[in-house]
Amino acid sequence: MTFNLSRLESALQTLMEHRGETRHGTSLPNIYYFDSLISTNQTAWELLEQGEPSETVVIAGQQTAGRGQWGRQWQSGQGGLFLSKIVELRLPVTQKAQLSISSAWGIATVLRDRSCPVQLKWPNDLILNQRKLGGILTETKISGQFITQAVIGVGLNWENPVPEMGINLQTFFADAATPPTIQSLEFLAALVLQGLDLGIQHLSDVKVKKMLTGYNQLLTCIGKPIQIGDQIGEIIGISEQGNLRVGLYPKTEIGFSQEIDQPPGTISIGYG
Repeated sequence: MTFNLSRLESALQTLMEHRGETRHGTSLPNIYYFDSLISTNQTAWELLEQGEPSETVVIAGQQTAGRGQWGRQWQSGQGGLFLSKIVELRLPVTQKAQLSISSAWGIATVLRDRSCPVQLKWPNDLILNQRKLGGILTETKISGQFITQAVIGVGLNWENPVPEMGINLQTFFADAATPPTIQSLEFLAALVLQGLDLGIQHLSDVKVKKMLTGYNQLLTCIGKPIQIGDQIGEIIGISEQGNLRVGLYPKTEIGFSQEIDQPPGTISIGYG
């Protein structure tokens, strides 16, 4: 399928006008489209080194070596959305996980506004009907104690083939009782960029608590029993640092006997 940049730019403009906003007064971000790339994140870093500004976007029709968190391979065939965005910011290193978490929450929130009941699998997977719709890979550069640059990569299943535990939006819309609310891959890309903007806007101290509350409300594993070593407990949400909060049994009327945090990458949670 052919990706139409003009259609994407028109969709972005429409979404901004609908929100009563303009992007820094006048212009849309720089957007680069490639039929095939090794990785949109890799190309975004290369463009940044060449002087491309913050908010530059890279989109590929397919990735030949797409990857997810922890170096896992991400299937990136034709028909999916594979997008990376350059972000310049000043975020304490201790809050690094918030970047992925806020991005996932922002995208899920925007898609839910389009009647796609997306939920979240900790830390940064997008789930639809208990199957994986997409994921996020955030890479950062650090100066001192702060993250100063980041590339946020998003992979989202549109009409591409998916594994057994995956789902694409075309399948979802085909089974839905109402007409599709997202008509094209370009409009989906515009929504994802809107979601990334929403997430980044909520990284400030004033708004981060709202984001975390919203993230926890969409988390699929809330209340799920879990064993960590020889300890058994129940998932109760995420912390401000993005760690998984686990309440240890026994549980009483006033709460859990003890609570522990698990950083991203230390344990795995299923889709069910």
